[in-house]
This record gives sequence, structure tokens and C-alpha cells, in this order.
Amino acid sequence: MTTKTTEDITALGKAAYQASRKLARLPTHDKNQVLLNLAELLRSNQADVLAANQEDYREAKADGMDESLLDRLFLTSDRLSATAAEIQTVAELPDPIGEVIETTSLPNGLVTSRRRVPLGVVGSIYEARPNVTVDIFGLCLKSGNACILRGGKETIRSNTALVALLRKGLSDAGVTENAVQFVDNPDRTLVDAMLKMNQYIDLLVPRGGASLVRFVAENATMPAVTGGIGVCHTYVDRAADLKMAVEIVHNAKVRRPSICNALDTVLVHVEVAATGLPLMAKELAASGVELHCDSRALSILGPDAPATAIPANEDDWGQEFLSLTAAVKVVDSLEDALEHIETYGSGHSEAIITEDEAAANRFLDEVDAAAVYVNASTQFTDGGQFGLGAEVGISTQKFHARGPMGLKELTSYKWVIVGQGQTRP
Repeated sequence: MTTKTTEDITALGKAAYQASRKLARLPTHDKNQVLLNLAELLRSNQADVLAANQEDYREAKADGMDESLLDRLFLTSDRLSATAAEIQTVAELPDPIGEVIETTSLPNGLVTSRRRVPLGVVGSIYEARPNVTVDIFGLCLKSGNACILRGGKETIRSNTALVALLRKGLSDAGVTENAVQFVDNPDRTLVDAMLKMNQYIDLLVPRGGASLVRFVAENATMPAVTGGIGVCHTYVDRAADLKMAVEIVHNAKVRRPSICNALDTVLVHVEVAATGLPLMAKELAASGVELHCDSRALSILGPDAPATAIPANEDDWGQEFLSLTAAVKVVDSLEDALEHIETYGSGHSEAIITEDEAAANRFLDEVDAAAVYVNASTQFTDGGQFGLGAEVGISTQKFHARGPMGLKELTSYKWVIVGQGQTRP
């Protein structure tokens, strides 16, 4: 059934809520069976999914979609196989539901504990990212939550094909197909209605650009995780191993520039800039990266600066490029680097390259971000890479979750109190 009216989307909410009551009691074996079914379906039905995705891709490209979004939209056999592997990993992870977080025996003989329970219904509004359809479903199912998914119009065919596989995975395991609800109509008024369904949706997770995240933050009537914008810095310290720095900076920018954990700004200590900057610039330019350099960086690069090096302007600091573009700034000290990150960072992922333990520890202590790295690429900020199997999203806020959100971030807890006839005086 095509979702056409606010009454239709309310019906999806009711169905998801009813399914969530059943999922909360679903045995781990049954949840895992759904996920294993889905992993196999993703492998055996690649042709159908890829054909649908190719139609979405052709139409989006013809409409002038930005290259960074086209990259996120595009599915390949390898990407689908990786998604299937992530779902299989989620099946292998411990079930968080029912976990006792802590137990305390009180002086009056009462025994209190906190036990993990599902949130209930998780909604997600996302843009050109068909893999999100599978990731969110898998994590919600394993954590006992129903989900309501609303992808972008650019991926309507891809998502429709994927949701069909999700529902088959459920039905083949004897689990209600209502565990996943899909808004198959890109009409924006349905998004407005979804944001008002706080009686059915317990948590909303937007996945997309700043405008989408801001819209959800301003209009959602239920709790929402409104982070995910990644303005990521790598600071090359005076005590950096420059060979390591070149490799890390290149990976953080070039491996996949369209994702939120990709490097945006390189900060280089003045004492190593003369040696390190030309090395980094050469490697980045060879991969087609446009470098927006401050005046000191351009001066150091001098006449040998790559053709892709141009003067930076104020808008380059704090910019999430999502493309083969990076800002470059020379700083006089660790203090200057920390101040720059505090001013322009988004609280996503920040890195320092250094062999100085004191500098590393200070960076770890003082940088306020969801993920802080020493001598590693920021591209590791990912649920799969952190051992979570997959991620619902990456939170850059501090309540109730921070960083990649996996199974435990989709749970709450209840207090369980066991007595022997105690009454309160």
C-alpha cells in the first residue's frame, strides 16, 4: 500500500507500536534467524537490488545531484556484500535485551537492579543512503525495536527493493512483517506528520545534511538524535612522525571523501610545516584533492605548490566538504590547534599525530568530540569498525548517546526491585 495521507502514516505508527510489543519478548534465536535470513537474501538477490539502484542513480545524476550524495546513493556488489556481512555480524553480537546492568542489595533487604529493555519504535528520516535501510532495521530488530523508515525520493526504488527483502527475512522466520514500516512516498507533508507521532515513535534519527538535521531538531515532538555533521580535523604536531602523518592524512581525506568522518582540515605545527607540508600536499594533490591553504601554508609550499593549492577564505574553516577538498592551516602550537578545533569543530571526530605522550594526552583530555584519535585516521569512526556490527547513526550530541550508535544505544532500562515483604515506614 502506498502511503498517501497523514492517516496512512498514522496507521504505520500504530502497526509499528503493536509490533514493538511483540519484538520486546522475541527470543534471541528468532531475532538472529531473521538477520541470517536477511544476510542470505542480500547476497542472493543482488541483481534485483542493483537494478533498482541503477535506475535511482541514473535519475539522480540526470537531476544534477551532488557527487558526494551520488557516491552514498550508489550500490555495488561489494557494498551489498559488505552490508550482508555487517548484518551477519549483528546476529553474532550478544543480545542486549534483558542484560542486568548492575545489582545492589540495600540495607533494608531490597535487591535493586537495572535491566535493559528496548526503546520501542525507532523512526529514521534519511537522504540518499540505501544502506541505512538495512543497517537501522538490523540493529533495531536485534535490540527488540520496531522501526519506521523514510528514505529520500532519490532512493525510492532501491529502498523499496531492500524493504521487500527485510520483510521476507521476517516472514521466513515467522516474525511479524510489521516490525519494519516503510514510508514509500516522498511527499514532504508525510515527514511533517511523522515528526508529530510522538505517541508511537520513541526515538527519531535523521541521517543526512545539515538542513535535514536542523529541520528535525526544530520540528520533532519526540526525542531525536540530531548530530552527525562531521567537520573533522587532523593536527600534525611538532613531534609527529611525518611519514605516518602523510599516510594518515591521505587516508582520512581520500579513502572515501563523501562520508561524515572524512578529514576536512589539516592543522600543521609550524616547526614541521616546512618539511611535512610539501609531502602531504604532494600525496593529496596526486589523488586530486584541492587544497585551500592559509597564507603561511601557501608561502611554505612556494613555487612548488601543486596546481590544486589555492588561497583559503574564512568560510573554509568549519566547512564539511564531503568531497576531494581540504583546508590547510599552519599553527604555532598545540594550544592554537585546540583553539581552532574548539571554534570550528562539530564534535564528530578529531585526530592528533604525535610521538609526544604529553601532547597526545592533552589532546585526548581537552578536545570535546564524540571520537578523539591519536595516530589514526578519523575514517574509523563507524559502528562496524568499532565492533558494533553497524550503526543507526553517529551522534555528536551528548544525550542519550554519543558517537556511533549500536545495539545498546537503542535500549533503555527498567528498575527491577525484589523484596521479601518490606513496607516503607
